[in-house]
Amino acid sequence: MRVLPLPQAHIVDLETIPVRLLNDALHQQSVLPAIDRWRIVKPMGRHAIACGLDAGIDVEIDGHVGYYCAGMNKRATVRITGNAGVGLAENMMSGVVSVRGDASQSAGASGRGGMLIVGGNASARCGISMKGIDIVVGRNVGHMSAFMAQAGNLVVLGDAGEALGDSIYEARIFVRGSVKSLGADCIEKPMTPQHCSALGELLERSGYGDVDPAGFRRYGSARHLYHFHVENAGAY
Repeated sequence: MRVLPLPQAHIVDLETIPVRLLNDALHQQSVLPAIDRWRIVKPMGRHAIACGLDAGIDVEIDGHVGYYCAGMNKRATVRITGNAGVGLAENMMSGVVSVRGDASQSAGASGRGGMLIVGGNASARCGISMKGIDIVVGRNVGHMSAFMAQAGNLVVLGDAGEALGDSIYEARIFVRGSVKSLGADCIEKPMTPQHCSALGELLERSGYGDVDPAGFRRYGSARHLYHFHVENAGAY
């Protein structure tokens, strides 16, 4: 197997080392004696950085990243100090992915586990088809967020755009701000003490432990689209 020649033990400069070689080295951490901490500098919006990780390592990316950063993450902690392009943490399995700035469309799409933290705004379709991931957004989310979300939690500290939770299954949505509109079969639900407790735990884990869970509203499935009914044909 190839071993990436690092200029320093854990620092990678993407102006001098291709993303493919970086990812090769990060993938090897699951089978070689691991370098626990990595710092990636000058990412310059490159795509697919730190994808497919399967080791309990810490990766800090110092700058902006392009498409599909930290996709299919498993076990690793990936921290991005800038903004992220389309598909951040797509199909994430476990671990933690965080971005200090904004995330483009489809952040956390199809995520099955772990936690994604967006410090700024997340664009359209945040959490689309999520299947167990927990997503916490520090500001606002765009339209069609949590579309067809099946399991997991989407927590929005700001506002949500149009068609929130369209065709949702059993995922839970918590929004502190306003919701422009709800999608098909998504309704507001009671915020019970159990939900406040669960939300408080999510906020604590994501670094927002000082935010009061009681200030959120909860949204989920009305369960009218689970089975076909002709009177609902216009909603399908």
